[in-house]
Amino acid sequence: MLFAKKNQLFGLDIGSSSLKMTEIRKNGNGYELLNAAMVPLPPEAIVEGAIMNAPAVVEAIHSLLEKHKPRTRNVATAVSGHSVIIKKISLPTMSKKELEQSIQWEAEQYIPFNIQDVNLDYQILSPDGLNAPEGNGAKEMDLLLVAAKKDLVEDYAGLLREAELKPAVMDVASFAMANMYEANYDFAEDEVTALFNIGAGITNINICKGGTSLFTRDIHFGGNQYNEEIQKALHLSHQDAEDLKLRGATRSDQQASLERILERVTDALLNEMQRSLEFFGATSSGEKIRRVALCGGCAAMAGLPAKMQERLGIEVELMDPFRRLAIQVNHLRSGYLQEIAPFMGVSVGLALRGVGDS
Repeated sequence: MLFAKKNQLFGLDIGSSSLKMTEIRKNGNGYELLNAAMVPLPPEAIVEGAIMNAPAVVEAIHSLLEKHKPRTRNVATAVSGHSVIIKKISLPTMSKKELEQSIQWEAEQYIPFNIQDVNLDYQILSPDGLNAPEGNGAKEMDLLLVAAKKDLVEDYAGLLREAELKPAVMDVASFAMANMYEANYDFAEDEVTALFNIGAGITNINICKGGTSLFTRDIHFGGNQYNEEIQKALHLSHQDAEDLKLRGATRSDQQASLERILERVTDALLNEMQRSLEFFGATSSGEKIRRVALCGGCAAMAGLPAKMQERLGIEVELMDPFRRLAIQVNHLRSGYLQEIAPFMGVSVGLALRGVGDS
């Protein structure tokens, strides 16, 4: 994480088309869902992870908070897009102190920005190599290096402060998605799983083995491509195109056109996803993906998981971000949770940062 404090907090996913909030607390050996909601954002308020219309986003946050009243003003949010770089690197085995002293210099070789312009963080992936005794064969250690441009991080932090919130955690969307998955599903120690969060503007990818990230990437392709094609072909507003995409055509004269558009854009999306998986396969020393799991608003589109499974020849499932959370049914309508569940993966992962994760 780019910065973090251990506080009770709620998760706020600021997406390209909507805000998603989740509040969770520890409940015995598990977690209890206290609050979950989403509200739409105006078109192009957030574009490819960049804030383009801050007043509109602040207004939407105020509306969300006023209606759903989280118990704290401490918030975790996530960034993604062109201004976030994640690299898996290998370094000579060294002590933690040596690593802290050299990480900035090492990072300069992998980060395509001025190192002074980024917030830098890292996670050690091979702790057995850290401080390894001489002669045990551990000559290198693997790290996951994370860099986010300072102006992007400050834009999000400033936005939250303007909405009268206190930024406590700034995470990366692909990591938050993996955090949610790990809380709800079991990672087999040697099983490689590809996680996709298919949002409106960006698709986040995180390929994990035994709960450890091996590969991450953001694809600038998502639900907006469907909307744009539907708008152009059928001369509809953005909202009408969104409704048609998610609910299907009710008019016979739109049905055939809609099916052609959805098939064409879905094929392009699957091509992008498949290319990322093939790139991982070509650079991962023989690791083979055994399972694919999807979340995000587009993941709920009829037939998408089945089409992806047919294309890849790998088991594909829809993630349920509330799967292992105890739910206060009298407070949260189960029908509403089922409706918003595909959108809530990153928000749930962020909310879990406030219940023991650091």
